[in-house]
Amino acid sequence: MKIYHNPRCSKSRQALNLLTESGKSPEIVEYLKNPISESELKSVIKKLGIEPIDLVRKGEAIYKEEFKSKDPSTVDWIKAMVEYPKLMERPIVVSGEKAIIGRPPENVLQL
Repeated sequence: MKIYHNPRCSKSRQALNLLTESGKSPEIVEYLKNPISESELKSVIKKLGIEPIDLVRKGEAIYKEEFKSKDPSTVDWIKAMVEYPKLMERPIVVSGEKAIIGRPPENVLQL
């Protein structure tokens, strides 16, 4: 099990706490310090079963400044999230071939 985690995010902290309280010991990936690769992001998106645009945080300043008025392709969204990891929803928990976004944090208990 792996959690893409931002320790400054309360939802991410809550999700991690829920996992550890339930006896899980996930590998913690601080994706802002160690950015996710393009291939890894593609894999996560496939496991989530969503389109890349569905993983984008539309409230982020970088989204509003750089992308709101544009219509990037799927490939461009993946490249944007690799370049600007703050664009990614968080936390994301991956277990085997499944993944889930921890919003609300209780979602992570479904894995």
